[in-house]
Amino acid sequence: MENNIYFISGIDTDAGKSYCTAFLARRLICNGKRVITQKFIQTGNTGYSEDIDLHRRLMGMPATEEDRAGLTMPEIFSYPCSPHLASRIDNRPIDFDKIERATRELALRYDIVLVEGAGGLMVPLTENYLTIDYIAGKQYPLVFVTSGKLGSINHTLLSLEAIRHRGILLHTVLYNLYPTVEDTTIQEDTQQYIKRYLGKHFPKAGFMVVPEITG
Repeated sequence: MENNIYFISGIDTDAGKSYCTAFLARRLICNGKRVITQKFIQTGNTGYSEDIDLHRRLMGMPATEEDRAGLTMPEIFSYPCSPHLASRIDNRPIDFDKIERATRELALRYDIVLVEGAGGLMVPLTENYLTIDYIAGKQYPLVFVTSGKLGSINHTLLSLEAIRHRGILLHTVLYNLYPTVEDTTIQEDTQQYIKRYLGKHFPKAGFMVVPEITG
């Protein structure tokens, strides 16, 4: 990875972004990189980020100094919903400057920062500002999470059209196999379809299958 801040988004809330973020972090650490993950906006929690807790558990490491300082979870809202609504319910705006300062500080301390988003690309952060606007504005390379559940081809291709339209650099697509399923007919076909589509329309993007983390 040639840029040290990467944004992780996916086809929807249940794509497995947190799981895949932790998987990618583990893989990069095993390759000798110093890696930290950040949940730029956490909803549904108070005082902590359940997604960061999951990252650390799956990465096989304790909470970091940056976790305790709040750098990896700079904005937390109590209600489990999209950031624009969570912000309204808690009656305070999202502090984007605070998020930016935290992300940049992590980028100074680590080789790679993986910034996990909230939900999919079109999730609103404010009434007039979407997650995809944030990614495009920061010019972060995108790591995009999809899966083999029914409907994934449609959601993935719609997302890829939006990515192309905004001029976002698609770095890698993570194809999430977790949780495992007994009937893999749809899962296997979806994997091959998306892989072929990327080869034709995004030939420079990587493609990585994410299995269940063991050990």
